[in-house]
This record gives sequence, C-alpha cells and structure tokens, in this order.
Amino acid sequence: MTVPTDKTKIFKALSDPNRLRILKMLQTKELCVCEITEVLQLATSTVSKHLSILRSAGFIAVEKDGKWVNYSINQNPGDQRILKLLASLDFWIADDNLIIEDKKRIQKADRYKLCSK
Repeated sequence: MTVPTDKTKIFKALSDPNRLRILKMLQTKELCVCEITEVLQLATSTVSKHLSILRSAGFIAVEKDGKWVNYSINQNPGDQRILKLLASLDFWIADDNLIIEDKKRIQKADRYKLCSK
C-alpha cells in the first residue's frame, strides 16, 4: 500500500526542526521573513525554502500588506487534519527549551528595524 502524496507532503513538512520552530512562532503571531530569519539565525534563502514547504503542505498562509509579506498559520487548510496536527504541536514540543527561547525572541523582534537592514 502506498501513502497518498498529499499526506506524505504534510509529514515531510513536519520532519525538519526549523519548520517546527517556524510553526510554533507563527502560532504566537503573524511574522515576516526578516523576523523569522532573525530568530532562526539562518540565511533568508533557507528560511524562504522552509516557508515554501510549509505553505505547499497547507500549514501556513501568506498575505501581502504593503511592503510586508506576512506569514501566518493557515486557519482554513484544505485538509482539516492539518489543524489537528498544529493543535498537537503543544503536546509534542511546547516544553522544548529552543521553542521557549524562540517565543521570547520573537516578542523582541522588530520588523521595522530588521527589514530595513
């Protein structure tokens, strides 16, 4: 038996620690790429690739707002199992020290300073 591709895509999206960190950050608030890059300390191109994978799997939504491109949790994914997986992230990783630190850092990240660099 083969697992349908869309389900495989969902689980592959969750298979990277940085993508899990991004999802937990986006559960806190809507963010731009500069803010996510600042917290993860990765290259913008790497963060953009992670965001693309999460978007393609249906986990995140993108909205243009003037000069900003805002990323957020997709509240209306095509597959409702995505919402259940997102809800279970707290059970699995909310107590992880890195996730806790990310949450603190994201509150301090200022897009107006970061994105003008």
